[in-house]
Amino acid sequence: MTLELVQVNFKARDDSALGRFWAQALGWSMSSEGPGVTNLEPAGFDWPDPSAVCVDLVRVPDPESVKYRVHIELATTSDAHQAELVGRLEELGATHADLGGDGMPWTVMRDPEGNMFSVLEPRELYRDTGPVAAVVVACADPREMARFWGGAIDWTVHRLTDDGALLRSAKGVGPYLEFRRTSDDDVVWNRIHLDVMSDPVEDQAREVARLEGLGATRADVGQGDVSWVVMADPAGNEFCVLGRG
Repeated sequence: MTLELVQVNFKARDDSALGRFWAQALGWSMSSEGPGVTNLEPAGFDWPDPSAVCVDLVRVPDPESVKYRVHIELATTSDAHQAELVGRLEELGATHADLGGDGMPWTVMRDPEGNMFSVLEPRELYRDTGPVAAVVVACADPREMARFWGGAIDWTVHRLTDDGALLRSAKGVGPYLEFRRTSDDDVVWNRIHLDVMSDPVEDQAREVARLEGLGATRADVGQGDVSWVVMADPAGNEFCVLGRG
């Protein structure tokens, strides 16, 4: 089993501008592999490595007409750090999202293109994750998602209930992958999705077949002739199995 979760992919109206926001928010380096694509990773990072799930931003014509089933949550180390981070994000162009959650210890915000994310209060669980505490996916059946994704990328399940599942790299590093139960199980085009890659990358076809055996299906989103394979997990969430470009 050689599949790794390597990055979170954002569809963006302006990948460069949104990339600058997230690079400053996370304190990461920013680069580009070509027009319309912006890559973010920690400084000095040797990609791929489970100690960080990187961020790719890809320019698309209309990223607005979607629902948001995937979001990221940012870790903080103290109340003062949380307040400082929220203030800095506001200066960078983030806004507060009014979701009727007054009194909650975390802060829900939107980035300059409207993607929702949370700035968490200090939590011991996330003390060593880096700036990204968790990648969160809304779903109807967290147990099924834990079965599929735990098998797909061989991450350890740390918590499993009917309402949520929490997974992390078996190496005990990097952010968590969390599945939270929601009543809205419509299959929609997600603005944010996960990218996985086989190691070695030449095992892509074998890993795609294994994922199909776990319940994934191939998806056509108009990608054309590309080096990656677009798939959907059992809940309909799109993800990509990267290949060699």
